[in-house]
Amino acid sequence: MLFRNRIRGQDRSAPQAKIDPGQAIGSIQKTLVTSVRIAHLDDSAREHFRSYAVLYFLADGFLKSRYNHKSLFCMHGVRKSSILLFAAALLTSATLWGAMLPDANGASEESLPLVWTLSAPGSVLAPPVSLPRMAPELTLQTFQQRAARQLDQPVSYSANTVVEAELPDTAQRGEYRLRRRFIAPRTLLFTPVQFAGDNFVKRNVIARLLQTEVDHVSKGESARTAITEANYKFSYKGMGEIDDRPVHVFHVKPRAKRPGLFKGRIYLDASTGSLRRAEGTMVRTQSFFVKRIEFVQDYADLEGYTLPVHAHSLAQTRLLGRAVVEIATDGYDLNPALAASIESPASSGSQ
Repeated sequence: MLFRNRIRGQDRSAPQAKIDPGQAIGSIQKTLVTSVRIAHLDDSAREHFRSYAVLYFLADGFLKSRYNHKSLFCMHGVRKSSILLFAAALLTSATLWGAMLPDANGASEESLPLVWTLSAPGSVLAPPVSLPRMAPELTLQTFQQRAARQLDQPVSYSANTVVEAELPDTAQRGEYRLRRRFIAPRTLLFTPVQFAGDNFVKRNVIARLLQTEVDHVSKGESARTAITEANYKFSYKGMGEIDDRPVHVFHVKPRAKRPGLFKGRIYLDASTGSLRRAEGTMVRTQSFFVKRIEFVQDYADLEGYTLPVHAHSLAQTRLLGRAVVEIATDGYDLNPALAASIESPASSGSQ
């Protein structure tokens, strides 16, 4: 604006007025500082941006005043200047984009959003930072590859588990805190930490649930109940969102009716192909006293493995009525050498 106002107010037949470089640079820097705010850029990036902007404005103003308002990039006689300015623009873009990348401390790109807010109302420029979205077929293929690898190469781990169980029809409930340890491939241990509530719920609901999981692992039945093409048929149902992340939704139908399989839906991350949620109804229960089980289970990725973090289930029983169970697992510690630190492989799931 400084050069444009000066050019518009001058007589073209008169001698060209000299520009004070110091005054021009000061005015431009002041304008940049007051009208442009660059979020999450360090001082070095800001200085690069201002330096290249000053270079552009000085060259553009000089050439327009020198060549009577003609466009900078349409002048055949100023190709060198055009090339220099184009190079400066590229360097500016590289500098700003580099400021978005993770630093040495491991900060993710999502934690460093780049937002430019100009002084004019509604002028916001937000470059996209989300991962590319895969097609449904590629997402399902990626998920199956990840699941196959996790079955072939299971990893030992330890974690904290909290099981909350409630019998609404009898107004009984209990909360059991445990330490979970999985030793690949067929050992699962539960160490009690603390229990609060009705002992009836502890013995007849929580302990039986934990023992069922221990038996499932010890018998090596993971492959028979895994969400794979060998066990399920998949049909695409559309897009959805979980925690503000896009997911592809697939309906799953088991190829056989056996305990551990379910009919329902799975939600796959559209960017990574990892399993985010599974929900539905078990096609067959493992006990005559349990008529029906509906569940929703959420998953999270840790070091390339997909692990359960929360589960909610509602069971219809023949003797106790409804049974509501919430299972939360956190504090995962993946340790392939965990088996060496365990002296006894005996299960404590029924404690």
